[in-house]
Amino acid sequence: MQTARSPKVVSKPVADDRITARIPRANRLIIERAAAVYGASLNQFIVQTALDRAGEILEREEVLRLSARDTQTFLEALENPPEPSAQLIEAMKSHRRLVKC
Repeated sequence: MQTARSPKVVSKPVADDRITARIPRANRLIIERAAAVYGASLNQFIVQTALDRAGEILEREEVLRLSARDTQTFLEALENPPEPSAQLIEAMKSHRRLVKC
């Protein structure tokens, strides 16, 4: 006996968070013009532009970029770490005394 298959329903995530901002009318007009040129609604434009900028900021602040020389120095330190200094040894002892893991 065959059963009828229902079509697969793909649901979009529900946008249930709201962000509001008060801005001068002149700024709103500029943003509306840019959205129109971009071919998006005002809301789409604001969200996409904010996401793009947020990604740039997070990448700049969270991604470490090293030159070839600095990369080599870093890898060398990982492979052949220096002996711990007296200050580091004391800090580790203090940590063991103060923090119960």
